[in-house]
Amino acid sequence: MSKTIDAKGVYYAQLNEQVRELIRKGEKDINIVNVNGQRYIGGGVEAQDVKIRIQGVTGEDLGAFMEGPTIEVMNNAQDGVGNTMNDGTIIIRGLAGDVVGYGMRGGKIFIRDDVGYRVGIHMKGFKDKQPVLVVGGCAGDFFGEYQAGGCLILLGLTKSRKKSVVGDYCGTGMHGGVMYIRGDFNENFLGKEVNHFELTQEDTDRLKPILDEFACTFGITEDILDYDRYRKIIPVSTRPYGSLYAY
Repeated sequence: MSKTIDAKGVYYAQLNEQVRELIRKGEKDINIVNVNGQRYIGGGVEAQDVKIRIQGVTGEDLGAFMEGPTIEVMNNAQDGVGNTMNDGTIIIRGLAGDVVGYGMRGGKIFIRDDVGYRVGIHMKGFKDKQPVLVVGGCAGDFFGEYQAGGCLILLGLTKSRKKSVVGDYCGTGMHGGVMYIRGDFNENFLGKEVNHFELTQEDTDRLKPILDEFACTFGITEDILDYDRYRKIIPVSTRPYGSLYAY
């Protein structure tokens, strides 16, 4: 039996305390309705088997520093989704704003539609802890900026609304992890330290379970296992801007 919180007119701090109190009492399934821009929902929550379902548009830093829960937003989300999250799952059934997955250390984020700027920047990865961020639509500039680990996937399913699947400065400063972009893009949009390659069998083996889960989650009928449309982007230089810095 799920518990419901009505967020209408509730200040974000009080809303988040209500969520934490239910979790402390052992609730595993929480619905939050009438959300209208409240920030930090699920922030810092440590609970592996808790599901939070949100009706409305969430404010900034949804799931920031999260450790384990599943958060599902039935609408759009603002900036900072999954900021420095360590584990868990975030599902956005709409658009998301800028700096999604900033410093993300683990877990996964699925976004059905487009995202803004600087998505996936400073993503981390360590041994078997590799975060995954999948965007169904298109992205703005600085996608994967300074990426250090993990896996970024951009599907471009909404390209008809955009001139390009990805914006300028894609992968700028990238020095770890991997990025997969589906669809055509301007090579001049790539940072100078990365290059793009065709997929290997190892890449398709890695992508298939992630893409199957993404398609099932959002009911996507378009074939997104068309691997010939993907390009793998990885760093080819570890310190491309080293000469610009003074020590």
